[in-house]
Amino acid sequence: MSKAPQKHKGDPETTGHSWDGIEEFNNPLPRWWVWVFYACIVWAIGYSIAYPAWPGVKSATAGLLGWSTRANVQKEIDAVAEANAAINERLVSAELTEIAADPELNSYAVSAGSAVFKTWCAQCHGSGAAGAKGYPNLLDDDWLWGGNIEDIHATISHGVRNEDDGDARYSQMPAFGRDELLAGDEIDQVVNYVMSLSGTPQDAAQVEAGAVVFADNCAACHMDDGTGDRTQGAPNLTDAIWLYGGDFDTLKETVTNSRFGVMPAWGLRLSEDQIRAAAIYVHQLGGGE
Repeated sequence: MSKAPQKHKGDPETTGHSWDGIEEFNNPLPRWWVWVFYACIVWAIGYSIAYPAWPGVKSATAGLLGWSTRANVQKEIDAVAEANAAINERLVSAELTEIAADPELNSYAVSAGSAVFKTWCAQCHGSGAAGAKGYPNLLDDDWLWGGNIEDIHATISHGVRNEDDGDARYSQMPAFGRDELLAGDEIDQVVNYVMSLSGTPQDAAQVEAGAVVFADNCAACHMDDGTGDRTQGAPNLTDAIWLYGGDFDTLKETVTNSRFGVMPAWGLRLSEDQIRAAAIYVHQLGGGE
């Protein structure tokens, strides 16, 4: 059984609590601490009244001062837009083919286009525009729909195979295997022939037969020599540049089930000066014609 704690003269009253014979003095809090605590309460109440604080169903309380981080950012955006209004007007009104000849305008377009690209395009084409599987490399001269400035502008504006813009670039390769347009051995033959156009086929014995299959089923879009047709978005099959891959299995998958990549119509999301800036930026990366 624990002994009762000794009490000394001058000891303050205890709280009445006891833990294994240990009692707690009922000492008052330091006055400075109490006043700081009260000040914090007053500050919190004033802050929650003056600034956005309490969450609601759809938004937080606005606060008497009407302060908003979004509004502040929008003011900065508006200020930049106002500062660039004159040169953006020049960018929109200039002939696309003549922008590169204007050093000031071209420099601005490249800088602005870089920002647009990194914000909206890099997710698919990569931060350096080198592309990825299924997403074209924008640094080379291999273009599905054309690489001059007007073609690039049109592609960015209307996109590819989307359902939002009636002027979107559109092409559809048949699914020769899935839709039973070609037999399995014919697909193997034509894949070997296509591989022979820019490299080594998997089975050279099937190339001759594949040439016949190609002429009957593929040449209408990819041309008799396999160099493709940009008006149809049909890729060049002779340059060893492949969007999805040029090995036998990947090409067989492409011929069997087709591909259907989609690009948004940026004309529905971005302003004309942003689209032109992006087109100028992409055009000067190295692959523009």
